[in-house]
Amino acid sequence: MKLFGSRCDCVLAIVRKDFLLNLRRRATFAAMMMFALTTVASLSLSTGGAILDEKFLAAILWVVIFFAATAGLSGTFDDEAQAGTLSTLKLYGDAQAILFGKMFVSMLSLLALTIFILPIFCVLFDVNVEKIFLLLATILFGLIGLAAAGTLTAALTTSAKIKGGLFAILLFPVTLPIFLPAIRLTEISFTSAQVDSSLLVVIGAFDTILILASSILYDYL
Repeated sequence: MKLFGSRCDCVLAIVRKDFLLNLRRRATFAAMMMFALTTVASLSLSTGGAILDEKFLAAILWVVIFFAATAGLSGTFDDEAQAGTLSTLKLYGDAQAILFGKMFVSMLSLLALTIFILPIFCVLFDVNVEKIFLLLATILFGLIGLAAAGTLTAALTTSAKIKGGLFAILLFPVTLPIFLPAIRLTEISFTSAQVDSSLLVVIGAFDTILILASSILYDYL
Protein backbone atom coordinates (compact mmCIF):
# COMPACT_ATOMS: atom_id res chain seq x y z
CA MET A 1 0.00 0.00 0.00
CA LYS A 2 2.87 2.34 0.84
CA LEU A 3 4.54 1.50 -2.50
CA PHE A 4 1.30 2.27 -4.35
CA GLY A 5 0.95 5.59 -2.52
CA SER A 6 4.56 6.52 -3.25
CA ARG A 7 4.12 5.71 -6.96
CA CYS A 8 0.94 7.80 -7.12
CA ASP A 9 2.78 10.72 -5.53
CA CYS A 10 5.51 10.38 -8.16
CA VAL A 11 2.92 10.28 -10.97
CA LEU A 12 1.30 13.45 -9.63
CA ALA A 13 4.70 15.14 -9.35
CA ILE A 14 5.48 14.33 -13.00
CA VAL A 15 2.06 15.62 -14.09
CA ARG A 16 2.52 18.81 -12.07
CA LYS A 17 6.02 19.40 -13.46
CA ASP A 18 5.00 18.89 -17.10
CA PHE A 19 1.81 20.91 -16.68
CA LEU A 20 3.73 23.91 -15.30
CA LEU A 21 6.33 23.63 -18.07
CA ASN A 22 3.59 23.52 -20.70
CA LEU A 23 2.00 26.63 -19.20
CA ARG A 24 5.29 28.51 -19.40
CA ARG A 25 6.05 27.33 -22.93
CA ARG A 26 2.83 27.07 -24.86
CA ALA A 27 4.50 26.63 -28.27
CA THR A 28 3.91 22.86 -28.53
CA PHE A 29 0.27 23.04 -27.53
CA ALA A 30 -0.28 26.06 -29.80
CA ALA A 31 1.27 24.10 -32.69
CA MET A 32 -1.22 21.27 -32.13
CA MET A 33 -4.13 23.68 -32.04
CA MET A 34 -3.06 25.68 -35.10
CA PHE A 35 -2.37 22.53 -37.13
CA ALA A 36 -5.82 21.14 -36.34
CA LEU A 37 -7.56 24.48 -36.97
CA THR A 38 -5.71 25.13 -40.24
CA THR A 39 -6.38 21.62 -41.53
CA VAL A 40 -10.09 21.67 -40.69
CA ALA A 41 -10.55 25.17 -42.13
CA SER A 42 -8.64 24.31 -45.32
CA LEU A 43 -10.62 21.11 -45.91
CA SER A 44 -13.89 22.92 -45.25
CA LEU A 45 -13.05 25.66 -47.75
CA SER A 46 -11.87 23.16 -50.37
CA THR A 47 -15.18 21.28 -50.27
CA GLY A 48 -17.06 24.47 -51.03
CA GLY A 49 -19.97 23.69 -48.73
CA ALA A 50 -20.72 20.36 -50.42
CA ILE A 51 -22.58 17.70 -48.43
CA LEU A 52 -20.06 15.01 -47.50
CA ASP A 53 -20.61 11.38 -46.59
CA GLU A 54 -20.60 10.68 -42.85
CA LYS A 55 -17.85 8.07 -43.21
CA PHE A 56 -15.64 10.63 -44.95
CA LEU A 57 -16.34 13.20 -42.24
CA ALA A 58 -15.50 10.68 -39.50
CA ALA A 59 -12.23 9.82 -41.24
CA ILE A 60 -11.33 13.51 -41.58
CA LEU A 61 -11.89 14.08 -37.86
CA TRP A 62 -9.61 11.24 -36.80
CA VAL A 63 -6.93 12.11 -39.38
CA VAL A 64 -6.85 15.65 -38.02
CA ILE A 65 -6.61 14.38 -34.43
CA PHE A 66 -3.83 11.94 -35.35
CA PHE A 67 -1.58 14.41 -37.16
CA ALA A 68 -2.20 17.16 -34.62
CA ALA A 69 -1.22 14.66 -31.91
CA THR A 70 2.02 13.84 -33.71
CA ALA A 71 2.91 17.54 -33.59
CA GLY A 72 2.67 17.54 -29.80
CA LEU A 73 3.29 14.04 -28.47
CA SER A 74 6.61 13.57 -30.28
CA GLY A 75 8.22 16.01 -27.82
CA THR A 76 6.96 14.30 -24.66
CA PHE A 77 10.49 13.58 -23.39
CA ASP A 78 12.28 16.50 -25.09
CA ASP A 79 12.78 18.59 -21.95
CA GLU A 80 14.56 15.78 -20.12
CA ALA A 81 16.52 14.69 -23.22
CA GLN A 82 17.82 18.21 -23.97
CA ALA A 83 18.74 18.87 -20.34
CA GLY A 84 20.19 15.36 -19.90
CA THR A 85 18.06 14.78 -16.83
CA LEU A 86 16.02 11.73 -17.89
CA SER A 87 18.39 9.25 -16.25
CA THR A 88 18.50 11.45 -13.13
CA LEU A 89 14.72 11.57 -13.05
CA LYS A 90 14.64 7.77 -13.05
CA LEU A 91 16.84 7.78 -9.95
CA TYR A 92 14.36 9.91 -8.01
CA GLY A 93 11.20 8.41 -9.43
CA ASP A 94 9.98 4.97 -10.40
CA ALA A 95 10.17 4.33 -14.17
CA GLN A 96 6.52 3.26 -14.26
CA ALA A 97 5.49 6.44 -12.47
CA ILE A 98 7.38 8.52 -15.05
CA LEU A 99 5.68 6.66 -17.90
CA PHE A 100 2.15 7.01 -16.51
CA GLY A 101 2.75 10.62 -15.50
CA LYS A 102 3.81 11.45 -19.06
CA MET A 103 0.91 9.41 -20.43
CA PHE A 104 -1.59 11.31 -18.30
CA VAL A 105 -0.21 14.66 -19.46
CA SER A 106 -0.44 13.47 -23.08
CA MET A 107 -4.05 12.45 -22.48
CA LEU A 108 -4.89 15.88 -21.04
CA SER A 109 -3.29 17.58 -24.06
CA LEU A 110 -5.29 15.42 -26.47
CA LEU A 111 -8.51 16.08 -24.57
CA ALA A 112 -7.92 19.83 -24.71
CA LEU A 113 -7.16 19.58 -28.42
CA THR A 114 -10.37 17.63 -29.09
CA ILE A 115 -12.52 19.97 -26.99
CA PHE A 116 -11.10 22.84 -29.03
CA ILE A 117 -11.43 21.34 -32.49
CA LEU A 118 -14.63 19.25 -32.29
CA PRO A 119 -17.13 22.18 -32.15
CA ILE A 120 -15.25 23.95 -34.96
CA PHE A 121 -15.30 20.77 -37.04
CA CYS A 122 -19.04 20.31 -36.52
CA VAL A 123 -19.79 23.92 -37.45
CA LEU A 124 -17.55 24.15 -40.52
CA PHE A 125 -18.71 20.82 -41.96
CA ASP A 126 -22.32 21.26 -40.79
CA VAL A 127 -22.23 17.95 -38.92
CA ASN A 128 -25.38 16.86 -37.11
CA VAL A 129 -24.41 14.60 -34.21
CA GLU A 130 -27.25 12.15 -33.64
CA LYS A 131 -25.60 10.21 -30.78
CA ILE A 132 -23.52 12.62 -28.72
CA PHE A 133 -22.71 10.16 -25.90
CA LEU A 134 -21.49 7.55 -28.38
CA LEU A 135 -19.26 10.17 -30.01
CA LEU A 136 -17.84 11.27 -26.64
CA ALA A 137 -17.21 7.66 -25.55
CA THR A 138 -15.52 6.86 -28.86
CA ILE A 139 -13.27 9.91 -28.65
CA LEU A 140 -12.35 9.15 -25.03
CA PHE A 141 -11.46 5.51 -25.77
CA GLY A 142 -9.57 6.51 -28.90
CA LEU A 143 -7.56 9.20 -27.13
CA ILE A 144 -6.56 6.82 -24.32
CA GLY A 145 -4.99 4.45 -26.84
CA LEU A 146 -3.39 7.31 -28.76
CA ALA A 147 -1.88 8.73 -25.56
CA ALA A 148 -0.50 5.34 -24.52
CA ALA A 149 1.01 4.59 -27.93
CA GLY A 150 2.24 8.16 -28.36
CA THR A 151 4.05 8.23 -25.01
CA LEU A 152 5.88 4.96 -25.69
CA THR A 153 6.74 6.00 -29.26
CA ALA A 154 8.06 9.33 -27.98
CA ALA A 155 10.33 7.46 -25.55
CA LEU A 156 11.61 5.27 -28.40
CA THR A 157 12.36 8.21 -30.71
CA THR A 158 13.76 10.67 -28.17
CA SER A 159 17.33 10.40 -29.47
CA ALA A 160 16.41 10.12 -33.17
CA LYS A 161 17.74 12.86 -35.47
CA ILE A 162 14.64 12.91 -37.69
CA LYS A 163 12.18 12.37 -34.88
CA GLY A 164 9.15 14.11 -36.43
CA GLY A 165 8.81 11.86 -39.47
CA LEU A 166 9.92 8.73 -37.61
CA PHE A 167 7.40 9.34 -34.83
CA ALA A 168 4.44 9.43 -37.23
CA ILE A 169 5.70 6.38 -39.15
CA LEU A 170 5.98 4.31 -35.97
CA LEU A 171 2.78 5.59 -34.38
CA PHE A 172 0.41 5.03 -37.29
CA PRO A 173 0.51 1.20 -37.55
CA VAL A 174 0.29 0.87 -33.76
CA THR A 175 -2.84 3.01 -33.52
CA LEU A 176 -4.51 1.80 -36.74
CA PRO A 177 -6.48 -0.98 -34.92
CA ILE A 178 -7.98 1.79 -32.76
CA PHE A 179 -8.71 4.25 -35.55
CA LEU A 180 -10.62 1.81 -37.78
CA PRO A 181 -13.39 1.01 -35.25
CA ALA A 182 -13.27 4.61 -33.96
CA ILE A 183 -14.00 5.94 -37.45
CA ARG A 184 -16.89 3.51 -37.82
CA LEU A 185 -18.37 4.46 -34.44
CA THR A 186 -17.94 8.16 -35.22
CA GLU A 187 -19.79 7.62 -38.48
CA ILE A 188 -22.62 5.89 -36.60
CA SER A 189 -22.79 8.80 -34.13
CA PHE A 190 -23.42 11.15 -37.08
CA THR A 191 -26.36 9.07 -38.33
CA SER A 192 -29.39 7.20 -37.01
CA ALA A 193 -27.77 3.79 -37.68
CA GLN A 194 -27.85 1.12 -34.99
CA VAL A 195 -24.97 1.23 -32.52
CA ASP A 196 -22.48 -1.65 -32.64
CA SER A 197 -21.25 -1.76 -29.04
CA SER A 198 -18.73 -4.50 -29.86
CA LEU A 199 -16.58 -1.86 -31.58
CA LEU A 200 -16.20 -0.01 -28.29
CA VAL A 201 -15.12 -3.27 -26.69
CA VAL A 202 -12.50 -3.69 -29.44
CA ILE A 203 -11.13 -0.19 -28.83
CA GLY A 204 -11.09 -0.78 -25.07
CA ALA A 205 -9.22 -4.07 -25.57
CA PHE A 206 -6.58 -2.39 -27.73
CA ASP A 207 -6.28 0.43 -25.18
CA THR A 208 -5.56 -2.15 -22.48
CA ILE A 209 -3.02 -3.93 -24.67
CA LEU A 210 -1.23 -0.66 -25.50
CA ILE A 211 -1.08 0.43 -21.86
CA LEU A 212 0.25 -2.96 -20.73
CA ALA A 213 2.76 -3.11 -23.59
CA SER A 214 3.96 0.42 -22.80
CA SER A 215 4.36 -0.50 -19.14
CA ILE A 216 6.37 -3.62 -19.94
CA LEU A 217 8.57 -2.15 -22.69
CA TYR A 218 9.37 1.15 -20.97
CA ASP A 219 11.49 -0.58 -18.32
CA TYR A 220 13.88 -1.71 -21.08
CA LEU A 221 14.37 1.72 -22.67
